[in-house]
Parts: sequence; structure tokens; C-alpha cells
Amino acid sequence: MPAETAPKLSSSSSLPRAKVAPTVHRPTFEELGLSPGKRARLTRMMYEHGPGGGTLLILPIDQGLEHGPADFFANPDSMDPEYEWRLALEGNFSAIALHVGLARKFMTRYAGRVPLILKINGKTTVPSDAQAFSPLTASVEDAVRLGADAVGYTLYVGSPAQDRDILQLSGVRQECDRFGMPLIIWAYPRGEAIAKKGGKESQYAIEYAARVAQEVGADIVKVNYPLVTEKDKDSPPPYNTMNLSHEEAFQRVVRCAGRTLVLVSGGEKMSDDEMLTKVRSSMAAGATGIIFGRNLWQRHYDEALKMTQKVHAIFREHAQPSP
Repeated sequence: MPAETAPKLSSSSSLPRAKVAPTVHRPTFEELGLSPGKRARLTRMMYEHGPGGGTLLILPIDQGLEHGPADFFANPDSMDPEYEWRLALEGNFSAIALHVGLARKFMTRYAGRVPLILKINGKTTVPSDAQAFSPLTASVEDAVRLGADAVGYTLYVGSPAQDRDILQLSGVRQECDRFGMPLIIWAYPRGEAIAKKGGKESQYAIEYAARVAQEVGADIVKVNYPLVTEKDKDSPPPYNTMNLSHEEAFQRVVRCAGRTLVLVSGGEKMSDDEMLTKVRSSMAAGATGIIFGRNLWQRHYDEALKMTQKVHAIFREHAQPSP
């Protein structure tokens, strides 16, 4: 069946024009090598909550720690975490992702109604990212106690601190395996070395981050969409001479993730057309889902719900039978 073309973006946009619902292969649960506990938890998020059909629509609110209160100025109502929890429930999200303080204060009310991804490390933006590292703020055992269905861990690929980052992650991964808890890695290229080799949004950096997540044991990896910039000429060969379409670029990222499911990060708030095009493009290229925060909760509540419904409709085009 020929693919349809999504709404065209302005020429100034760096986002792709998506093609709808080509045949792509996403790793099966068997290919992921899941233990029974991990499989049960992923089944809840991917088939029993949210859009279902093996997709993931995740609402993160870890930005309060990672970015500070500034992100809530665009929509003052979003300062109260109850706003995001309500949106996650009424918008039928696969899960909400946040740090332990918010989980402890709100999970009792929403337990069994909104799946939880407990973010167990983090940092502020006060220091620079020159030696980016996120220390642990919680444990996998905390996630089990709170009824979480997965844990999230930020890994800064390329940072001068990546040696202790990978070591810290190794302990988390072992605990995830022990408790049957899916591990989602926020794989973010950072540091001076990355900046000198094309930058954190280059094809080289994002492919590398996706591959590292697979290598260190992620069940799911969260990545940004690669962007084409003049810095690409500084990337190592052959990346410095590549000329990829947007679709080809992200398909390569998905292939680098291998037998690891891929989530696409939303980043800063976009226009409606840009956001929906990014969702279509990501799913068409093989992503399992999206993890969009500011692009949803920075909107007024009714607008956020309407946008969520549109995302659900796109996800239905990619639904697969239960495993």
C-alpha cells in the first residue's frame, strides 16, 4: 500500500515530512530476552494501558529536577504535578515518568490506574554539561516498593564522567535483572569530545548513544532525533560525508539500537503540525513510542487532551497483536 504524506512543514523546520505506517520490524518480547517479571511489566504498559498494540506513549515530568521551575512558566497550572498525573490518567498514557519524591507523594492515589516509570538518577542544569553525570536519587528497590513498571536511567555518552556513569549503571542493570524490572536508558551524548565531533544532535552521536544503550543492557532506549547541521563536517568518517533523508537517518538510529525498543524524545515545545509529523516519522521509522513532556503539559489542559487523542490515532496505525 503506498504511504501517505504527512502535512508539510515550513522550510525552516528541521523536522521531517513523515510517511505513514510502512512495514517495520520492532523487536519481539522473545528477541528482547525478557524475564517473566520484565515481560509482565512491559505487557501492562504496552498492551493494557495507553494506546496499546505494543506502543508506548509516556508522559515525563522529570524536568522539574533536570531543568528547574522555568519549564512551568509556559503553563503555570503544570507547576502542580497533579496536572500531569491527571493528564496521564485521562489522556490514557502508557506510563508517567518522574522522580521518587513525586512518586511517593502521588502514586498512592494513582496506583493501578497510571503505570509508573521511576527515574532513579538525575542532576540540575546549574553546572555546565562539560562533565555531565547524574547520581542516583533512588533505587530499583524503591521502584518495586512504589509499584513501578520500569525504571529510567540517564546515561551521558561521551562525557568525561562516563566511566563512573557506566559503572553506576551496571549496578542498576543488575538490580533490574534481579527484580524483573525493565530498564529504560535516557541515552544522551554530552561533553566536549562530543561537541568537537559533530555535536550532541548529530547522526554520529545519536547512533553511538543508541548502540551504547543496547551494549550496556537497556530494554528500551530514549533518544533524540538526529538533526542536520554545519557541525556534521566535524563528525568522524564516514558520518562527515553522509547525506541521509530524515527517514533514513532515524531508521539508522533504530538499527543501531538493535534488540532494544526505541522511544523518541520530544524536547522543546513545537507547533501542532511539527509535533504530529515527528510522531508519524518516528513510528514509521521503527520507534516503539514517544516520551513527550513539554510538548503536552505546556499546553492548556483541553489542548493537551486533544493533542493526545491525535497521537493515539497515529499509534493505532502501528498497533500489533498481543505477544
